[in-house]
Amino acid sequence: MKITEVKSYALRSPLDQPFAFSQGWVRQRSATLVEVVTDEGIVGWGEAFAQGLEPPEIARAVIESALQPLVIGADPLDTEVLWHRMYHQTRDYGRKGSVVAAISAIDIALWDIAGKVRGVPTYRLLGGAFRTRVQAYATGFYRIRGQGEASRLGEEAVRHYEAGLTAMKVKLGYGVDDDIAVMGEVTRALGERSVPLMVDTNHAYGVAEAIRLGRALEPYHLRWYEEPVVPEDIAGYREVRQALSIPIAGGENEHTLFGFRELLGQRAVDIAQPDIGSAGGFTACRHILALAQAHGVQVNPHVWGSAIAQAASLQLIAAIPVAHHSVFAAEPIFEYDRSAHPFRQHLVEHPIQHVNGWVEIPPGPGLGVTVDRSVIDRYRV
Repeated sequence: MKITEVKSYALRSPLDQPFAFSQGWVRQRSATLVEVVTDEGIVGWGEAFAQGLEPPEIARAVIESALQPLVIGADPLDTEVLWHRMYHQTRDYGRKGSVVAAISAIDIALWDIAGKVRGVPTYRLLGGAFRTRVQAYATGFYRIRGQGEASRLGEEAVRHYEAGLTAMKVKLGYGVDDDIAVMGEVTRALGERSVPLMVDTNHAYGVAEAIRLGRALEPYHLRWYEEPVVPEDIAGYREVRQALSIPIAGGENEHTLFGFRELLGQRAVDIAQPDIGSAGGFTACRHILALAQAHGVQVNPHVWGSAIAQAASLQLIAAIPVAHHSVFAAEPIFEYDRSAHPFRQHLVEHPIQHVNGWVEIPPGPGLGVTVDRSVIDRYRV
C-alpha cells in the first residue's frame, strides 16, 4: 500500500458571539484538516491543532510545502519511520508550533488508516484500552465582555451541571481579583453539589501573580491549576508547583518527546497535557506517555479541536495507563468544549456526545468517525 495524495483543508467559521480567553478575543472557529489517500482506496483523516488565535492556513502551508513530498509514495503503515522523516527534515525550522502541528495531522491520519486496514480502533494498535468510556468535563466560562461577569459565569456552572457535566474547568486569567470573584461566585452557585473543579489561566500571569491566585484558590481543592505561567518558563512552573498544594498542569503548548523531556525532567508539572493535534500525533504521544510514566506524571490530554481531534483524543485516552496504580486510581478525563463549534457538531456523521457526563470511546476502525465532506466544502477557505 502506498500514499498517493495528501490533501489539506483550512476551515473557518465566524462566530455570532465572539468570546475571550486570557490571550485575546476568538472571533471565529477554525481547523486545519488532512486527508491522506492510498492506492488501495483507504483514506485517513487527521487534524492540526489551530490554537485559539492561529490562522489555519499556517499548518496547511507546512503540509503542502514541506511535508507532502516526504510521504507521497511511502507505506502509510510505517508510522514511526514517517514521523521521524518529517521531524528530521523540518527540525532546523520546526520543533515547535505549527510545523509540529502539521506533522501531527499527517500522523493522526496514518494511524486512522492503520486501524482501518486492520479493522480495529486505533487504541488497539496502541496496546489496547484501559477504559472504553471516559468522564467528560465541561470547559467553558469564556468571557463575552471581559471583567465583571462573575454572576453570569455562576449561572453557566449550574447549566453545565444540569446538562450532566459534573466536572468543570473554569477559564481564568482576567486579573487576579476578578478571577477570585469568579471562583467565589461559581462555587456559591453550585452550592452543595459535588463538582470537581479545575482552573486554566492560559499563561496569563508571572510567577508572583500565579502564586497569589493559587493561594486564594487552595480552599476549593482544585483537581488542577492549568498553565499558570508561559510555557517557556519551566523554572517558573517549578516555583509555582513548590509554592502551592494544588496539582499543576501544563503541556498543551509543548511539543514532542524533546519538549516534554524538559517539562517532566525538571518536575515542573503534576499532570502533563499534550494535545494530539499539536504535540506530534499518536506517534509522539506514545513517546510522551512512556516518558511521563517513567516520571510518575499522569497524562490528561488537552482537547480543543473539531470532531476529528476529539475522536483522535478519545482513542489516545483509551490507551493511557494511570501513573499511580491503586484500586481507586485517578483516571484521565475528557475535555468537552461547550462553546459553539460547527466543525465539532457537524463535521462527522455521528458527533461525539456525552451521556450523563460520560463519553464512549468510538469502537469503529481507526478513529471511529465518518467525515461529512459537505461540511468541509461549506467552510473551506
